[in-house]
Amino acid sequence: MAAKRPTIALLTDYLCGEYQSEVRFGVERAAEAHDVNLVVAFWETPARSAYTLDVRGSIYSLVSAATVDGLVIVSSPFTSHLGVEGAYAFCRSYAPLPMCSMGLAMEGIPSVIVDNALGVEAVVAHVVDDHACRRVAYISGPISNEEAKLRARAYRRALEARALPYDERLLVFGDFLIDGGRRAMRELLARGVDFDAVIAGNDNMALGAMDTLKAHGVDVPGDVLVCGFDDVAVSRVTRPSLTTVRQPIKELGALAVTTVVRQLGGERVPECSLLPVELTRRESCGCGYYAALPRASAEAPSRGEPLSVAEQREDLERALARSVTAPASLSAWPRELLSALAEELAGQEGRFLRALQGLLDAAGREGVALDQLQGAITLLRAGVRRAPGGAPEDDLERLWHASRVLIGRASVRAEGEKRLYLERASINLSWTGRCFSTSLSMPTLRRTLAAELPRVDLTHVAISLYDDPQHATLRSLFLMENSREVEPPPASFASSCLAPPGFLSSAERWSVVAMPLTFGEAEHFGIALVNSGANEVVYDTVRLQIGSAMKAVSMHREIVRQVEIRERLEQERVRQESLVAERIQTTLVPSRLHLEGLELCAAMKPAAEVGGDYYDVIATQEGGWLGIGDVAGHGLAAGLVMLMIQSMVAAMTRRDPMASPGELVSALNGALYENVRDRLKRDEHATLLLLRYERSGRVTFAGAHDDIVVCRAGTRRCECVPSSGVWVGVLPSIDAMTHDAELRLEDGDLLVLYSDGVTEARNAEQEQFGLERLCSAVEVSQDAPVEVIRDRILRDVESWSASPDDDITIVVARHRAPPEGG
Repeated sequence: MAAKRPTIALLTDYLCGEYQSEVRFGVERAAEAHDVNLVVAFWETPARSAYTLDVRGSIYSLVSAATVDGLVIVSSPFTSHLGVEGAYAFCRSYAPLPMCSMGLAMEGIPSVIVDNALGVEAVVAHVVDDHACRRVAYISGPISNEEAKLRARAYRRALEARALPYDERLLVFGDFLIDGGRRAMRELLARGVDFDAVIAGNDNMALGAMDTLKAHGVDVPGDVLVCGFDDVAVSRVTRPSLTTVRQPIKELGALAVTTVVRQLGGERVPECSLLPVELTRRESCGCGYYAALPRASAEAPSRGEPLSVAEQREDLERALARSVTAPASLSAWPRELLSALAEELAGQEGRFLRALQGLLDAAGREGVALDQLQGAITLLRAGVRRAPGGAPEDDLERLWHASRVLIGRASVRAEGEKRLYLERASINLSWTGRCFSTSLSMPTLRRTLAAELPRVDLTHVAISLYDDPQHATLRSLFLMENSREVEPPPASFASSCLAPPGFLSSAERWSVVAMPLTFGEAEHFGIALVNSGANEVVYDTVRLQIGSAMKAVSMHREIVRQVEIRERLEQERVRQESLVAERIQTTLVPSRLHLEGLELCAAMKPAAEVGGDYYDVIATQEGGWLGIGDVAGHGLAAGLVMLMIQSMVAAMTRRDPMASPGELVSALNGALYENVRDRLKRDEHATLLLLRYERSGRVTFAGAHDDIVVCRAGTRRCECVPSSGVWVGVLPSIDAMTHDAELRLEDGDLLVLYSDGVTEARNAEQEQFGLERLCSAVEVSQDAPVEVIRDRILRDVESWSASPDDDITIVVARHRAPPEGG
């Protein structure tokens, strides 16, 4: 009987990052080479750098000997949340499973690391010794991250070794993300301290710092030199290209897998394996792209003293190997390429270009940056001459030119394929997001999963939901094998198994990604196991989409529960409907009204016969969303429709904070029409206006509702901005009639939203309050706080109509423009 194939797990903080992507690539390739199964488990998204990681309640706690035989742990990021001792305890909690710590040396645990100190010292030496910089700033990673501390200490030591004073004003902290680099550079510029070079603790922060410098009119490298650490793929294609410390990220991942596999085989492994780093000079320090290539004089004879391939083969092999970062699987490429060159020079025409094309194909599959091979051609051209009786020098020059063209085309093609894949993935993810956002029941969600997941290359899927409050057991919700949905088993199973019995028992080698299904930090629904092979953006986006859909389903269940209550209490229908509708309407009023840049207040007063007024305020990083609407009719049905609108708006805006309001209104309309007409068998519809507010004062809106009132601080007069659109729930599709419109708020401008309970309130003579009286009330009190303006409108309406027959909703906001440079 054949031995069971081992399974190892890769534990990392998130997937959607350049460093994490290269780690995963190296680990997956090595797992394939060693014929072991792989589980990749991650927790969060890098967009939220301040999240709290509770390893005891996370997906990491479910990875155990029940499923895996060994682990590779990217340990450095965990120190940012747990500290060094906490990260060590986290790793040791998996004992006695064989494991390897990647990125951080841990006593008693086999570790694979790079020499962080040597790398930082090399880049400091370059900007100080080679470029004569004297005011070198440093952007460190998180203050609690151990790898960031090692690099920051090396920066100080390198300055001291060159008798340069350490100035604490030149040290700022980031978070290893591009936005963190932007914030850190803004902080450094705000200090007003002089500097002529910036070194960042990783490439992402260096790229963010360059963005901010450019935005402030600082030229890189003309005014300030910028350097990073890691040499992730994007650092080669930025403008200017980034000088950085190259660490072999893929090789680290591969070596970590090899270390675990050796332990599984009973071998002794080194406690710590150190991989080399190398300074890669590019344009951001002023050296230019080809400075990154090995110098011909150090590796091969000069152009004045050419030698044959045979006379310098060993030197050329070493030089070529150093010119390209390639995995161990391609370690023989310098020897093979030199053999092909020797045959070409001996008269076998086309031999070298065929070998080069084969190398480009193999290197592309292994994720090698193909443009690095231009450096190999430069080396060969500098040190190789034709063989006696072989091709003339002109023919040799044509060979080098043809080689460069071949490499250039392959590099462009590889980058183009990546871009096309990402564009296709982006389009498909946008579509799947819309479908998930309107899946309001478990049967609908399962149908959406079956239809949409293959669209984003997820064909082998197990989605399971927690079956108990302690998360000890799971129950399968959805299974897919080879793009075909299969019936999930009815019985629950231990959460430590990650998937239902049989899903991970294939005789073929497999590799899966384990994702937590959550909504925010508080709600944990279950786990999704999906096949590897897709882009990391797909995993993280689909995870969030499914989590949002699960939240929408749970909210929809509340709607169904309220409908059941109504049916059980039919004898007291009128009274109960009013009570429940009022509870729905008032409970869903946002508890906290805050959007950055707006002074904001609101009020909702249900009428005696409660209708379906709706308003909501949803904050985002860019500003936020305002929504207002009114469901036609009264009672419970109107409240339920309003609840559907609120839940779908909340889910879709949280999924995509910068979405088009028109697209959201159109998507919501389709789901609302189906739910109300086909499921509830009713004909309710609603006015709905969605406004996407940005801190700059730009407001993008769509939908059909009462006019927007804007009281301009400059003219002190009100403007009425009409909303052009169609009521939601009337037609199956309103795409062609729903479009975005814009208005802009200046500092001090007032924005007033209201329901028709305000303007259509009638006095004893049946005269409506009207829009003109509303504008007058706003203009008279426009200098007062927004709460006073709101109360003034309410008093005027109430004095006009003592017993209004419709709900009254008022939202008042005053725009405060951000300060200059903010």
